[in-house]
Amino acid sequence: MALKGFQRFFLGLAMTIALSAAARAETISLVGFGDSLMAGYQLPPEDAFPARLEKALKQKGLDVTVANAGVSGDTSSGGLARIDWSIPDGTKGVILELGANDALRGIPPEETRKNIEAMISRLKERGIAVLLAGMMAPPNMGADYAARFNPIYPELAEKYGLQLYPFFLDGVVTDAALKLEDGMHPNGNGVGTMVDKALPVVERFIATLSKAE
Repeated sequence: MALKGFQRFFLGLAMTIALSAAARAETISLVGFGDSLMAGYQLPPEDAFPARLEKALKQKGLDVTVANAGVSGDTSSGGLARIDWSIPDGTKGVILELGANDALRGIPPEETRKNIEAMISRLKERGIAVLLAGMMAPPNMGADYAARFNPIYPELAEKYGLQLYPFFLDGVVTDAALKLEDGMHPNGNGVGTMVDKALPVVERFIATLSKAE
């Protein structure tokens, strides 16, 4: 009888350990929050950045989902207006990508900075980590505008201790073969390049989320 009692005890202990491990291995939920570059302008849903990123992460054995909360045409003020209801409870991290449309429209960089900083603050208040995806001003906006716009992302990342991917369109912006006919948005191959280049930073971001649990 004593032997059977020990067997039941160890079986129960093993089940407890297994359940505890399963709880620790909970899926990490990310949200890609941005404009058309995140939404996947004129692309099928499976070719949008969040979907391609999720696939790449799962191929590396990571249990991660990446929801698409991109809205084509969104500016930083538009993002700020919807940030609270667009990011569901239970989200562990947000890839925050906004500002390209601000630069294209010549919105004062000081306003863009204020809006992005407010979004970061709101997410941090909810305990949601942020990976900040940077943008650069187009050359036609001039040197003065670029000098005010381009530092927004590295400076906010440093101020708030965020992971930073310096330029969301890295590897795509100068290659016409990776863009749609409009010359601005990435095509499917372009999104693949964006994912490949961003992947190491995203993996480091996910590692910080895992340590925080």
